[in-house]
Amino acid sequence: MKILLLEDDIILSEIIEEFLNEKEYEVICCDNGEEAQDIIYREVFDLLLLDINVPFVNGFEILKDLREKDIKTPAIYITSLNTSKDLKYGFKMGADDYIKKPFELDELDARIDNIKRLYNIKDERVKEIGDKILFDIKNNILKIDDKEINLTKKEALILEYLINNANSPISIDELTLNIWGYENTPSSATIRTYIKNLRKYLGKDLISNIKGVGYRINIL
Repeated sequence: MKILLLEDDIILSEIIEEFLNEKEYEVICCDNGEEAQDIIYREVFDLLLLDINVPFVNGFEILKDLREKDIKTPAIYITSLNTSKDLKYGFKMGADDYIKKPFELDELDARIDNIKRLYNIKDERVKEIGDKILFDIKNNILKIDDKEINLTKKEALILEYLINNANSPISIDELTLNIWGYENTPSSATIRTYIKNLRKYLGKDLISNIKGVGYRINIL
């Protein structure tokens, strides 16, 4: 998830950035409205965290301009403005949520989770590949029901490649070329062992053996 953080309090900005990085979000920080506008129109974000009283262009005007241009990126105001009038105006400008300073970081986390739920923002590092089966790509972990299985690096790379080419037959040669390259080329038996292990974890129906071709992961 990619987040733009507009906050002119440098210490608070660093605290929020560190917290969000620990949550493994990509965060772009800026401390004035002009810089924020430039970045927003140049890059694509999943969420905007906007202070209001910032130099050059305030947070209200930034969001008003975005909404007038039909840019619908979700936005949360983070501000010390705390009157009901400010709150109503913030939502009128197109905000999805509003956090009053000071706040707990857990509150910010909860509000971001709610935005992800409302907008169906998926974590690209976690792939759903079957009924109650999730693959955490970053950590090489399969989550099946409430059980976690730590994959080897090569098992994880093979599974990720199959997922990225879901429902298409993939040959052993293709797997070898894309995962091992031209060095330390494994034998066909080694590849089959990796696939056998993955099928043991996932069940035989999820990864099919295509006779004379290779393998295919079946994801609806």
